[in-house]
Amino acid sequence: MSPLCAALLMLGAAVAAAASDVLELADSDFDYALAEHETLLVEFFAPWCGHCQKLAPEYETAATRLKGIVPLAKVDCTTNSETCSRFGVNGYPTLKIFRSGHEASAYDGPRSAEGIVSYMKKQAGPSSVPLHSEEELNSFINHFDASVVGFFSGSDSPQLTDFQKVASVMRDSYRFSHTTQLDLGFKHGVETESVVLFRPPRLSSKFEDNLVKFSESISTASLRRFIRDNIFGLCPHLTNENKDSLKGRDLMTVYYDVDYLRNPKGTNYWRNRVMKVASQFHSQGLHFAVADRQEFQDQLEEEFGVEPSELGEMPLVTIKTREGSKYIMQEEFTRDGKALERFLEDYFAGRVKRYIKSERPPETNSGSVKVVVAETFQEIVNDPAKDVLIEFYAPWCGHCKNLEPKYAELGEQLSGDHNIVIAKIDATANDVPPSYDVQGFPTIYLSPAGKKDSPIRYEGGRDVEDFLNFLKKEATHPLVLSSTREDL
Repeated sequence: MSPLCAALLMLGAAVAAAASDVLELADSDFDYALAEHETLLVEFFAPWCGHCQKLAPEYETAATRLKGIVPLAKVDCTTNSETCSRFGVNGYPTLKIFRSGHEASAYDGPRSAEGIVSYMKKQAGPSSVPLHSEEELNSFINHFDASVVGFFSGSDSPQLTDFQKVASVMRDSYRFSHTTQLDLGFKHGVETESVVLFRPPRLSSKFEDNLVKFSESISTASLRRFIRDNIFGLCPHLTNENKDSLKGRDLMTVYYDVDYLRNPKGTNYWRNRVMKVASQFHSQGLHFAVADRQEFQDQLEEEFGVEPSELGEMPLVTIKTREGSKYIMQEEFTRDGKALERFLEDYFAGRVKRYIKSERPPETNSGSVKVVVAETFQEIVNDPAKDVLIEFYAPWCGHCKNLEPKYAELGEQLSGDHNIVIAKIDATANDVPPSYDVQGFPTIYLSPAGKKDSPIRYEGGRDVEDFLNFLKKEATHPLVLSSTREDL
């Protein structure tokens, strides 16, 4: 490279660094920066971390969009270990929210620019926005997301104090405002102190009320329960920003071209057909949502094996239960909703076949380490007569590749023991049963004979001796070794 090119590259890098809206903090100025800002989001990172590198452009975009609202900062933990250690950073990236110079909470929101902006806007300013006029009220409730508004008789109302406590706790997920002018709520049916949940105008539908009123005496527990039970309504718009709030429930999602900015009429055309059917089944414990198929294409492919080429013009319907069971509606969605009705009738009658993402079983499986796929998990791992040590791995994982020869040697040493099976499964290509918590690779469990509902997570070393010592302690029957290692 010529000296001129090198100089231009260095100049470009310097200009790019100077143009960043993310504050770069160090041990020397971290506390000073905290004191300067009422609210601050800080990313603790390491330059070599792949997740940090993926987050970087999203974080930069968010910082630019939040300029003047909430500042975003970052700390390189490889050169500022004192600060990172002080705040208990032991993984990257770690994001924390600071208020008035003190750590307030961990950031557990989305990692996209859009998600960070949405999340942090809720962190800026008061947890509940005071309203003083009908114009301010209308402006607040005419929003993309639902709004929780408290109407109180005065600033000294004990109900208002409890409302603000709830707003402070739940501000990460929901929008709160309040007024001490009860007359602002008259046209919404408010006559006494109460809290009203306003649904987003874009989701207005004849199948449910546009607002829900909470008129009980406010306690933090009762108001939080009211909000969580009603915030999404009969059929919310599922997005990457709110999907975590919808976890932990049996959820039917209808995927199609959802676009409330450019095509709200077309979007609600299909949503209304979903809601008509949902209103017949909502009392049976199933929740409903609509989502944009492009936004969730990666998830559809990952969880349901749906390729982009398989998506047509008609909506695609899936169900995922809180236990992780998955179902797909095979019949094409019809405009009259009858196909969806039949699908739900069959689902509640137990006639819909569960979808399992699985590789094909290998033609031969005679090796010392048995290859398991989702379709054979029940047969091999849940064999009630055998102890099964199962490794959940990813083909691209370096730690898994390093483990492979030792795991194979373990299989060889136990190849003559008919009471135990050494096995492995590609967890990126096969569904993992919900009783196995696999967050990283490799993850290893022992599925004991006769106790298949209680797998034991292996937390030991990665040498053959470590595995053998573990199995000698936990296996149902004494080990039968096929080598001279019986003295271990």
